[in-house]
Amino acid sequence: MQIFKVGGAVRDRLLGKPVTDIDWVVVGATTEEMLAQGYRPVGADFPVFLHPKSGEEYALARTERKSGRGYGGFTFHASPEVTLEEDLIRRDLTINAMAEDDQQNLTDPYHGQRDLEDRILRHVSPAFAEDPLRVLRVARFAARYAGLGFTVAPETLELMRQLSDSGELEALTAERSWKEISRALMEDQPQVFIQVLRDCGALKVLMPEVDALFGVPQPEAHHPEIDTGLHTLSVLEQSALYKQPLTVRWACLLHDLGKGLTPEEQWPRHIAHEHTGLKLIKAVCERFKAPKDCQELALLVGQYHTHGHRALELKASTLLELLQSFDVYRRPQRFEEFIVACEMDARGRKGLEQRSYPQADYLRGAAKAAREVAVQPLLEKGFKGPELGEALKRERLKALKAYKDAASA
Repeated sequence: MQIFKVGGAVRDRLLGKPVTDIDWVVVGATTEEMLAQGYRPVGADFPVFLHPKSGEEYALARTERKSGRGYGGFTFHASPEVTLEEDLIRRDLTINAMAEDDQQNLTDPYHGQRDLEDRILRHVSPAFAEDPLRVLRVARFAARYAGLGFTVAPETLELMRQLSDSGELEALTAERSWKEISRALMEDQPQVFIQVLRDCGALKVLMPEVDALFGVPQPEAHHPEIDTGLHTLSVLEQSALYKQPLTVRWACLLHDLGKGLTPEEQWPRHIAHEHTGLKLIKAVCERFKAPKDCQELALLVGQYHTHGHRALELKASTLLELLQSFDVYRRPQRFEEFIVACEMDARGRKGLEQRSYPQADYLRGAAKAAREVAVQPLLEKGFKGPELGEALKRERLKALKAYKDAASA
């Protein structure tokens, strides 16, 4: 029995990055031998065991063969005869197909170390094209390591293109897709993830609503970058630069989908794109079964982001409606995430990345003014039920008018 550290732990050590998760492969062992040493079985499809002390996962070396569509369409074979090289060749990228023993002696049959040094994301073997999930994984690694200068090898991009054209991507489950998408959006350069998906044709299969934004112009006076798709990538880039949470990044990706529906004869204007885009945002969220908080914020940002940009001009009554829509009294954090999404949208414009966004503090002040209206005095005056709600609304409107007057004084 031989035990090797494999995959990401080896890759990240060689890159000088912190190693968090460690994957282990066991060569030359049987299930019975693992059980005899106290390992606990956890793998449903193939033999994976938990270490009796550390709890880390140890997998028996295995080979795999394509047997059906999609990510799960494989049969696996694990036996003591399977070599380390045979186990490594089934992996996605050469930089993930390295192993080392307990003395840090490297086994690198597919030149992963060389590709690390050359900053190349390259597939290990033609079997790469058998697993559609790898399209998303490679795009995610591109987003993670773009800052180090990594790019996707042209021949790997070609295989990704073939996968995108094959119909295999449609076989991915919503859960598997969302897991990769959400992880990719939280990388340092999530815009690279979307760009790589677009480069290989996967974006038009997975998110045609986002793909449709490229080539759609906006008024140059407001959007010097003009192209709506490029603007979306820039907004996503800003959201990562400012370390925003997943909810905000997801909303930033989807906020302008309505512009993809604007008839060409109306370009570069996009009248009511906030409302036309809602059905598209909903469709994308449902397709990937995005978590409820991501869905809610994406829809609210899609509908109200132009309100955010015009915050200083809004009437007090419109401000109040905006605050009510977000339920700022019980869910203040959601309104805060809306504000920063609007700021990322404003910063995601060519040459305007550093421009101040006074609307943010103005909206925070408005929410504070409305929240500070006390309910108790109204209760003491005998208001209750629907009448209490109306009285509270009147007092909040009064408070917002006072706030607006003070801010413009």
